[in-house]
Amino acid sequence: MGDGVGAEITPAMLKVVDAAVEKCYSGSKKIDWKEVLAGEKAFNTQGTYLPDETLEAFQTYKIGIKGPLTTPVGGGMRSLNVTLRQTLDLYVCQRPVRWFKGVDSPVKHPERVDMVVFRENTEDIYAGIEWAAGTPEAQKVFDFLHTEMGVNKVRFPETSAFGIKPVSKEGTERLVRAACLYALENNLPTVTLVHKGNIMKFTEGGFKKWGYELAEREFADALQHGKLKINDCIADAFLQNALLKPEAYSVIATLNLNGDYVSDMLAAQVGGIGIAPGANINYLTNTAIFEATHGTAPDIAGQNIANPCSIILSAVMMLEFLGWKEAAECINKALETSFESGFATNDLARFMNNGKPLGTKEFADKLVELIQV
Repeated sequence: MGDGVGAEITPAMLKVVDAAVEKCYSGSKKIDWKEVLAGEKAFNTQGTYLPDETLEAFQTYKIGIKGPLTTPVGGGMRSLNVTLRQTLDLYVCQRPVRWFKGVDSPVKHPERVDMVVFRENTEDIYAGIEWAAGTPEAQKVFDFLHTEMGVNKVRFPETSAFGIKPVSKEGTERLVRAACLYALENNLPTVTLVHKGNIMKFTEGGFKKWGYELAEREFADALQHGKLKINDCIADAFLQNALLKPEAYSVIATLNLNGDYVSDMLAAQVGGIGIAPGANINYLTNTAIFEATHGTAPDIAGQNIANPCSIILSAVMMLEFLGWKEAAECINKALETSFESGFATNDLARFMNNGKPLGTKEFADKLVELIQV
């Protein structure tokens, strides 16, 4: 279910998905939902934020969906989401970004934003390899860099924290391969490698180099015949271009930190993170966890005002991953109709010209009504 608003948005999603599956397949297909615990509910009942049984369930059943989870305070794991991604080697964080007519946007032409971000999910600074300033470990790292590696660029060594940014050829190749295959399977024209290789020449620069090499080696025929085009863009330039000419981009392949920035910025252009879906996928094992991309929002939990669209659209991704495209499209059409008619939760409806605010439960009921028509 998830923590905070997860207890409200997850049941809303389940209701909508079940209605769409029933509508499209009339009982020939059905999802049997199995709840596994993580986050506060797991800690309160089992004394751990991420029980072994939960990881085993994902490894057994391969596909799951989750609400937002509380990150434990203090020591231990830095983030339950990051722990799940790294433990299950879910190396692609996939974030499609599109606009729904009727949703208010801060840009003039949100309809031009239609991209899918492939964010590398296991490396970069999110690997969590760092040492706090003033600790013996930080001193040891500095001594090694200074004495053994001849590094003289640490300006204030006594008060510096240190972090390691691993970027591998293998990690790059499997991400870019997945992005290229997705582009070809969905008839999308370009894959853009977004990087900061002009400054970080061996990590981000390596990502760019290895990405091009992989594409030219494994997708030479598609490149030659114009079925696929691969290019690259420096991250800061991309953030500008994505505002000025978003129609120039379709599939984005990038590293972990860049992907975090890029996906949230793009979501803002189409209405905010409340309608931004996400998935964490290993295309080699076909293991995938789909998730609401926002936080637990404890300040509004239990008030029946949370927007369930992020987790609903993540469920759309899940249905597409399963090959149940009819049910996925059914939900998309219901959302389109709802937004065009002004029906949405208050965070969206208050900015619509004809906005008709609904509670979390009532919005889900409205979508079910539209699906059943």
